[in-house]
Amino acid sequence: MRDFLRYKLPHSIGLDRAIAFTVLGRVVQGLGSVGSVLLIVHFLSAAQQGYYYALWSLVALQSVFELGFSFVILQVAAHERALLEFHADGRITGNEAAHFRLASLLQRAVRWYTSAAVVMGIVLLVGGMRFFSLHQESQAPQMWVVPLRITVLACAITFSIGPVLSFLEGCGQVAQVARMRFFQSLISVTAAWTALLSHHGLFSPAMVLLGQGTVASFMLYSRRRLLVPLLRMQVAHMGINWRREVWPFQWKIAVSWLCDYFIFQLFTPVLFAFRGPVEAGKMGLSMSIVVQMSAMMLAWMTTKAAPFGSLIAKKETPELDRMFFRSLRQSISLFAGGAVLVLLGVVAAPNIMPKISQRIEDWPIFLLLLLTALSSHVVQSEAIYLRAHKCEPFLVQSIVTALCTAGSVVIFAKTSGALGVSLAYFVVLGLAGVISATAIFKTKRRQWAHMET
Repeated sequence: MRDFLRYKLPHSIGLDRAIAFTVLGRVVQGLGSVGSVLLIVHFLSAAQQGYYYALWSLVALQSVFELGFSFVILQVAAHERALLEFHADGRITGNEAAHFRLASLLQRAVRWYTSAAVVMGIVLLVGGMRFFSLHQESQAPQMWVVPLRITVLACAITFSIGPVLSFLEGCGQVAQVARMRFFQSLISVTAAWTALLSHHGLFSPAMVLLGQGTVASFMLYSRRRLLVPLLRMQVAHMGINWRREVWPFQWKIAVSWLCDYFIFQLFTPVLFAFRGPVEAGKMGLSMSIVVQMSAMMLAWMTTKAAPFGSLIAKKETPELDRMFFRSLRQSISLFAGGAVLVLLGVVAAPNIMPKISQRIEDWPIFLLLLLTALSSHVVQSEAIYLRAHKCEPFLVQSIVTALCTAGSVVIFAKTSGALGVSLAYFVVLGLAGVISATAIFKTKRRQWAHMET
């Protein structure tokens, strides 16, 4: 039995070290979310719950400024890493040109994200103040002001650290970064609960982000022997030609990444604006449960993004396909099982946890959200595979899906509330989205296979 649990079971579901840490981190976040739900119900009013999730939606706006650059960094680093060897003392040996190109990638990433963090902080602060002042509750005016300011500051700090973590993943330190993210999850849960228990629930997003930034900073310090020489290296003309080699890939990723915000993060602020903080809070809490589970299952793919890129650089396509389809089968099976358990919990909630059931959406809405999330998992998995080739064939599909999602969310938020929004979301992303994305995926794989023969 011990051998089965230790060796056979992890192998059968594809549970390697990187996935294990990622899943453990998501489990901690999931359990933390359950505890946070209980604390939110106890310590926050229904209106405050709406402000709480609206703040998190504001944090999610950082994707507009990030523009998928972190994924570009990861993939470019993974392709260069295929020609290099990394040593425990921080030394890098191998192809000299790849070494210079790797250094230029890190230097450009740090410059870009430092500038973008400043711009993002200003925009989020001004925009957030305007949004909340227009839709604030008359019973508790401006209770959001200080939490908003600290949240924006914390968001800027974590945002500026992100590219270096992606760079390390691209350099092969996927398991190490996953372990760090596991500790971030522990700190996040502790910070969120501390804020709620101390009756400062609206400060929870800021405390979570500051905790994550602190843990990430410790990791970067521990990798200083690798990072500092790369930052100091004089690359001159030996670096990556960004305009010719990366920009054609980056701008498409940027547009697709921007579209993802409208696909996944628009629910809560739109419902907040049209239906009030109470209904927005119910959708925000429900979406957070679905998103947590989705992120946990996507670990089977996100931890393979860097290995995919290295395999492509080495032209080992059979191994690439074998790894991808095995991980896809495993993750879909686990996702389906988890979705069933979540839905059963929602159905049983009115009898077991009546207070919580009043703060989340009813089971028909949850069913639509879960089905859409499962379809989205397939789309995101296919996107990781294709984007590992340093191309973005989902550009048009992402734009059309985002426009349809945003339009339907705004229309149905006004007329039908959460149920109409969820149904439109399922039709656009859960049906049309997965069909169109899979057609693109199959077409591109056939084209690449033909080019190799």
